[in-house]
Formats: sequence, structure tokens, C-alpha cells
Amino acid sequence: MSASPAATAQSALAPPSARRKPQSAHYHGIEVVDEYAWLRADNWQDVMRDPGVLDAEIRAYLEAENAYTASQLADTTALQERLFAEMKGRIKEDDSSVPSPDGAFEYGTSFITGGQYPLLTRRPRGASDAMAETILLDGNLEAADKPYWQLGGATHSPDHRYLAYAVDEKGSELFTVRVRDLTTGKDLADEIPDTRGGFVWAQDSATLFYVRLDANHRPLYVYRHTLGTPIESDVLVYEESDKGFYVGVGQTQSGRFIVVDAHDHQTNEVRLIDATRPDGPMQLVSPRRHGHEYSVDDHGDDLVVMTNSGGAEDFRICSTPVATPQEAYWREILPHQPGRLLLDMTAFSGHLAHRHPPLCRWRRARDRFRRRSLQSRHVVGL
Repeated sequence: MSASPAATAQSALAPPSARRKPQSAHYHGIEVVDEYAWLRADNWQDVMRDPGVLDAEIRAYLEAENAYTASQLADTTALQERLFAEMKGRIKEDDSSVPSPDGAFEYGTSFITGGQYPLLTRRPRGASDAMAETILLDGNLEAADKPYWQLGGATHSPDHRYLAYAVDEKGSELFTVRVRDLTTGKDLADEIPDTRGGFVWAQDSATLFYVRLDANHRPLYVYRHTLGTPIESDVLVYEESDKGFYVGVGQTQSGRFIVVDAHDHQTNEVRLIDATRPDGPMQLVSPRRHGHEYSVDDHGDDLVVMTNSGGAEDFRICSTPVATPQEAYWREILPHQPGRLLLDMTAFSGHLAHRHPPLCRWRRARDRFRRRSLQSRHVVGL
């Protein structure tokens, strides 16, 4: 009885053996010899931007490992396909998000059967006819004929004329931000490389704030870009000097403020920029203090702050006038309750929504939402 082709392939291909190249290093007076250190490319930062510059010997070894793995799993190909089909069958392929209204439009994300990437869409507010929907970005078309494609952030401008979106086309987690003119469907000449993938529009619909990575892939810089200007002239708005901290950029729910957040895993620090004055100064809310975590939203003339200050291990919520964001002016509006861990909050026109896990651990572990009046401070729903 002859062996199957898959079994023959398994036995024919020998496992690759990496060449030994001893390299020594000294740490705390101890010599460490690594015979495979050469597999860690010295130019890995360049490889992230251009995989073609990877050392030929390293590439050959990785490809040999992949080929060997494929040969050893050859007899499971049918099983892999069956398992994939079973898992895929549990997913609604032609899914779509709930439309998000903004001004005269509703924006949404959808998928089509057989497609792997999202479609970004919009339609007139209140429209229910699918024919009224416009595709702003078709991920399946954008990814066609590309070995890799991933969509990062995507946000329309406040005047609804532009769509800014970030893509990674190399698998390097370095996203390039592009801007599409929604009146023509064409991308502008503006291309911002080496970003983290997120960004925020200022209220003028001509300014973008984004985070750029350093040579070691750390998000440390916040820049400001004005449409139609060279990338080289982008303005450095904030630079994090502590390499143990990362920075992110966002905005408050109303869009009134750009939020620059510097953080590690247990401490953070927030600065605000008036979104109507993108070239204006930043305002520090509370200087970083080890172990202090807080987030900020705005409501009218006040800021709303969720904080673990004052021994509030599970967080409390305070408010303070926009003109005096410092911690000394914070006034508590939702006291700390031990065991009720506040996860996040959002300020709306008249209410504050906050979320926490169930207080009873034996109940079904679904988060609880509360809606609280910002005038009476009473829970009014949810």
C-alpha cells in the first residue's frame, strides 16, 4: 500500500537547521553567549518600513521554516478548511453597524458576503432606502492585489467634506494617513506616514492632530497637520520625554477639545487644546502623579473628570470649570463606592452616562449603564 502524497511530503522535507553564529554579551559581569542572535536583524526598524531590506540569510531561514510547517500540516488541509468554514458560518457576513447620526448625515460600517474588509458608508439623516447610501471607502477594493491591508482610524471632517483614514499596507503597524475629498471621491496629495493610526480633526475641517512613532515604534509625538501643506512643515505639538510613557490623541464628546493623553499602565496626564483654535496653547488638567489615573470630558462651561484621586480606588466623578481645570478646583458629583469600578463615562447635553461591572459577582457578568442628570445629579434611566 503506497503512502499518501501528504505523508510523502512530510517525510521528504527535513526540518531546517539554523546556522550557529556565537555572539557574546556581558550583563552585570556575566557573559551570555547566543548562537542565534543573528536572526534578530540589526536593521529591524528599516525592515518594518521596507521588508525587502531584510537580510537574505534570515529571510531564507524563515521561508524554510514556513515551508517545513506547511509540509507537516499538509494532511490537515481539509480539516483546516472545514474548521474555518464552521467558524465562518457562525458569523453574519453581511453585517452592518447601527448608523451614527451627525448633522445632515448618518455614518456607518458594513460588510458584504465574501468580503474581508469594511465598507464605510453614509446616507442622509433619517433615510431608510439603501439606494440613498453612499460608499465612502470600500476596503475590499482598496485591499485588492495587495499582500496586506489593514484599516486604522477613519473619521469624517466636521463639515462632512473630507474622510481621513489610516492604512497599514505592510503589516508593520505603521499607518499612513490619507484624506479623501468626498465631493470628488479622490484622495488629496496629503499623506502622513509612520503614524499610530489614530487622529482627530479640529473644528476648521482643515487641521489634523495625529501621533507619530519614534524609531523604536513608541508613540511619543503629537503633530498638527494642515491640509495642503508639506508633511515636513507639520508642527510638533507635544513630545513625551519619559520613554516609559506613551501618548494618544482624542477629543471630548462634544468635539470642543482635542485631548492629548500621556500614560503608562497606572498613571496618566491630560492636556486640552481648544478645537476651534488648533494652533492655540495646550492646557494641562492635572500634572502626572504616580498611581493617579483620570479621564476628561466637557459639559457646557465645565469639565467632567473621572478620577481615582482621594483614595477612590474604583474611581469617582468630579466637575470643575473649564477656566480652572486644576485638581484643587475639582468638586465631587459622583462619590466613590467601593466595589463599583467605574469603567468609563460620557457627558451629553443634559446627562452623564457611566458604566461599571455588576456589583454582585455571582450575577451574569454584563456591564451596567447609568444615566445621571447633570443638574439634579439623580439617576434617571438605564
